[in-house]
Amino acid sequence: MRLGTCVTNPAVRDMTVTASLFATLNLISGGRMELGIGRGDSSRRVLGKKPVTWAQLEDSVKKFRELTAGHEIEYDGQPTRLTWAEHPPRVWIAGYGPKVLQMAGRVADGIILQFADPDLIAWCLGFVKEGARSAKRDWRGIEVMAAAPVWVSDDLGVARERVRWFPALVSNHVVDLIRQYKPEDLPPALTSYVQNRASYDYLHHCEVESSNANFVSDEVVDRFCIVGSAQAHREKLRKLIDAGVTQFNVYLMCGEEEQTLEVYQREILPTFQETASASR
Repeated sequence: MRLGTCVTNPAVRDMTVTASLFATLNLISGGRMELGIGRGDSSRRVLGKKPVTWAQLEDSVKKFRELTAGHEIEYDGQPTRLTWAEHPPRVWIAGYGPKVLQMAGRVADGIILQFADPDLIAWCLGFVKEGARSAKRDWRGIEVMAAAPVWVSDDLGVARERVRWFPALVSNHVVDLIRQYKPEDLPPALTSYVQNRASYDYLHHCEVESSNANFVSDEVVDRFCIVGSAQAHREKLRKLIDAGVTQFNVYLMCGEEEQTLEVYQREILPTFQETASASR
């Protein structure tokens, strides 16, 4: 079992503190810590601050790696080192835009993509591959995590309402992308659904049945999340694997979490465990 964040950001605490924390936990856990990190969302916006830039994120990742390897860096003009640190935790970078994804392809051990849309994941991985090529890396060595909420039920109406908050969450990042890129540089499947978005109240962030999600259509819910019967979940997960996903992170934030885990353990995961065994 691995341990880590999904995700922190460089601005929520000083990077030297983050490095010391992860190096400590990596030591006492026997090397099982991994850092998931992104540009920042709710922890920044509720304070009226913006996410960090992709360049700041890249610089922070490099400093984190140096510090957790026990190397000395210059930090704000001060030589800094964690003398007892030896083994850098693996680093997962979360993002959506071409620049951060290219950067992740250059430096990340893993990529975190917050949706379960195989077509959008394929689009994202195109930039990851570009970044990996520019750094002379084999992109196939980079892990790819898709992260999204799920709801197993034959009643699609109920299932969609339990997870509708999630595309609303993603819309905050999409709005940022629209400000930063030309329309032709972004796929309509990612951007068009935010046109009817009025506002977003972070006091109801990630909240089931929040009014934040009123603008999110069923079609978008079906693409960004996994809903429906157990068979529908198995089929969607196979499509994600075909798109390049190596891990799927179930966001257990919709209620009935233990029941969801039980259904996945009983009706969904065995299919993929059998496939993995057959391929060995």
